[in-house]
Amino acid sequence: MPSRSTVWWGLGETTDGDFIPTLAQSRRMIRAMSTATVVLILAAAATSGVIPTAEVEKQNTVFQNLWETEFRWEFDKLPLNGGVESARVPYSGYIYPDTEGGTVHSLQKYDRAFNGGRTLAADHERWDTTAFKEPVDGFFGKLFKIKETPDWYGHCNGWTSAAIRHAEPVQSVTRNGVTFSPSDIKALLAELYIYNEHVVLAGENEAPIGAAAFHAIITNWLGRGEHPLGIEAEPGEEKWNYPAYAYAASAAKHSPQQVEVTMNVVYAADSRAEWDESPRIEEVKYFHYMLDLDADGKIVGGQFFHDSSSIDMLWVPLSPKEPGQPGNENGNPYINAEAILSLWRESVPSDIRATWLNVDPTEIIDRDLIQSPVADVFVASTEEVEAVELEVPTRIVSRSLTTAGVTAQSRINNCYSSETHHTTMPFGELLHGTSTATASSDTSPALIR
Repeated sequence: MPSRSTVWWGLGETTDGDFIPTLAQSRRMIRAMSTATVVLILAAAATSGVIPTAEVEKQNTVFQNLWETEFRWEFDKLPLNGGVESARVPYSGYIYPDTEGGTVHSLQKYDRAFNGGRTLAADHERWDTTAFKEPVDGFFGKLFKIKETPDWYGHCNGWTSAAIRHAEPVQSVTRNGVTFSPSDIKALLAELYIYNEHVVLAGENEAPIGAAAFHAIITNWLGRGEHPLGIEAEPGEEKWNYPAYAYAASAAKHSPQQVEVTMNVVYAADSRAEWDESPRIEEVKYFHYMLDLDADGKIVGGQFFHDSSSIDMLWVPLSPKEPGQPGNENGNPYINAEAILSLWRESVPSDIRATWLNVDPTEIIDRDLIQSPVADVFVASTEEVEAVELEVPTRIVSRSLTTAGVTAQSRINNCYSSETHHTTMPFGELLHGTSTATASSDTSPALIR
């Protein structure tokens, strides 16, 4: 089983890539120079390149398979502002660091309720959070060959996946005499998703993310689709994953074939503890890049400027699979996906669940809604949808969505941050960089346009 620190697991192999350095932060010095000089210096020092044909084909295939519509490359047809509706903002969850036992507390409750009191799931988590130790640096660490669990190992990818795919639990639920609080249910969701498969959109095998792919992915997924994305936010050995849910950009065309873009991407930071009602902690990353366009206005290449942030990966979580089964082979074998999803369904009001759109919707249908005389959710074929009278607002989802041809990863490195920087800026100021700007949902529709 691969190390929790430096290995990405997918396609049957491990990948230990080289360290990718963060782009230099030189904005203060540059402001003193003329605009023309700035562009020349930054462009000359930036990472550049034409987007490979294989990258274009990958984005087209993944998007078509998961959205059943085409991925767009025309710059003028991609929204400069976008994101999820306010009710869809991912909650700031806990990453359950391995050094603090991971999710063992909530798994003890799970064992009492579903494993007859045997500490199967909790014992597996105790093993999983202590099995992947790394050599300690320094003279004594090397002399005595000391190994410890790094303090950043945890469930950040599990929380990120859960917060993207599920509304926050709000009610306690009792099973077999055991009461699960909302924080317990969030911990179980993080445990369910920690090794669950996901699709890497960019940055696979620690390959650098180009400006062209970055802009196209953000604007198609967050802009056109209003769907959150997982981001591995800090290049380097430590893997810190968060759910990104909004962006705002401005653009200036230098010529018909070149456009300069600045973009703020907003993501939910971790809460450093689990709460029954999680806070909403917003963080922003600033990006600055030049895009190259062809004669038809399609994005064909680009380069980041040196004052831009950089990230290691963009990814999207897929539907939860049973631990031990394909798509979640390394998951905790003593938990059951349906049991955990049942707790979540009972904890979240049905009207919220009915409007929670995900790509690759789960095949575990809400049985409570199916048995209800009022249809909240209608599952239809995408080939032909007949008119159906429904008494409540309905989200139509597709059962025929497929991930055929999609490169799926079966685990994400876990992380733990020793520092968290909170912000109290208003959302409009946070997103657009000005206190007067507002984030309007009119700029990006609820469904793909």
